[in-house]
Amino acid sequence: MDWIISLAQLILSISILVAVHELGHLITAKYFGMRVEQFSIGFPPKIWSFKKGETEYAISAIPLGGYVKISGMVDESLDTESLKKEPQPWEFRSKPAWQRLIVMLGGITVNIITGILIFIGITWYYGDTYLLKDVINANGGFVVGPAGERIGLKTGDQIIKINGQNYRYFQELVDPKNLLADNASYTVLRNGEEITLPIPPDFIQTFNRREGVTDFVWYRFPSVVGQVVPNTVADRVGLQPGDRVVEVNNTPVRYHDEVLPLVRQRTDSVFFVVERGSERLSFSEKFPDKPVIGFYASVPQEFLKSAEEKISYSLVQSVPLGTERAFTTLIVQVKAFGKILTGVLSPRESLSGPIGIMQAFGPQWDWERFWSLTGVLSLVLAFMNLLPIPALDGGHVMFLGWEIISRRKPSDKFLERAQKVGMAFLLTLIVLIFANDIMKIIDRL
Repeated sequence: MDWIISLAQLILSISILVAVHELGHLITAKYFGMRVEQFSIGFPPKIWSFKKGETEYAISAIPLGGYVKISGMVDESLDTESLKKEPQPWEFRSKPAWQRLIVMLGGITVNIITGILIFIGITWYYGDTYLLKDVINANGGFVVGPAGERIGLKTGDQIIKINGQNYRYFQELVDPKNLLADNASYTVLRNGEEITLPIPPDFIQTFNRREGVTDFVWYRFPSVVGQVVPNTVADRVGLQPGDRVVEVNNTPVRYHDEVLPLVRQRTDSVFFVVERGSERLSFSEKFPDKPVIGFYASVPQEFLKSAEEKISYSLVQSVPLGTERAFTTLIVQVKAFGKILTGVLSPRESLSGPIGIMQAFGPQWDWERFWSLTGVLSLVLAFMNLLPIPALDGGHVMFLGWEIISRRKPSDKFLERAQKVGMAFLLTLIVLIFANDIMKIIDRL
């Protein structure tokens, strides 16, 4: 049932972003005296609606978008009957090109503003919690998963530089702007020797996979029992939260990442020693079914106290910082899109549709993660809508730009045909993206 929570977050996020986007069109259209016939969140069939003035406001069943129907405009409804009549003063087509351009940019502008406001709000309300790289390096370095091993990292490495520069926080290791940099690299200290490991240009795709970050690098910490799993060796022998594993199969253990490999060396039984307060307890157990002891580790609080750095910001500080983060996010998205177009990044690995986005929200409702993803999606929606594709706002902007420059207005028939081509392209793209999401799920099974 976890997927229901993920789906609910996706629907709420998209509904918010569609509402503010279409509101941008609505407000600018009404400001210039255009008649707005309908404002809808979602696509038909209609679930509920009411009418105020000349505009019907509706909530529709398919929560993958929305629209504003402006009189005299060739849009996704392809209702061209009114275009056969003489233009009326309240119609979109009768207004000056610069006014029509502002209306078409209204949704994109509001999405950018919304993204900026969300980033400002997150920065102000939550602040930042960082993990200090120097503390991690001093406490055994990093534990490396398969994704990290593929670029040459090894467990125990101390990662001392990113792209040749010193860094302060663990989170910078997976910052997209660092991974997308030209000639990106990590510099590690291994057995007293500095080694530079290039980061492949397409490495960021790893973090589009569900297991990406957790299978890359993490910090090392002692093997302290947190939660015991029922019906396991740990449960049978009575391990307790706070127990510290110090030996497995006669081999001393310092870090939690050392436990599982030692256990798996012998799949019929396991011998391990734990410290419980001042006591030292030994256990020898058979377990032919699953080669695990059966507990979730708990990161020692003394480690977190030394490694974590929490920063709070005033509202005044949050405004420029949140704005900078919003635009940095937008620039990263544009860079990534450019690398997809040039073939550096695989579209199959880099693009995600509603299913992939739903999974990104996760099975638990986390408001910080929800607003962070919503802020990113707002900026992505603004960028994608600006692409010069007929049926998107960017397509209208492209034709209006041509009209302003050439002083020649494209015919309604041309705009209608362009709209049909654009819609056919977008529908095909949507099907492909959905199929891609499904194939990614199948690949992980």
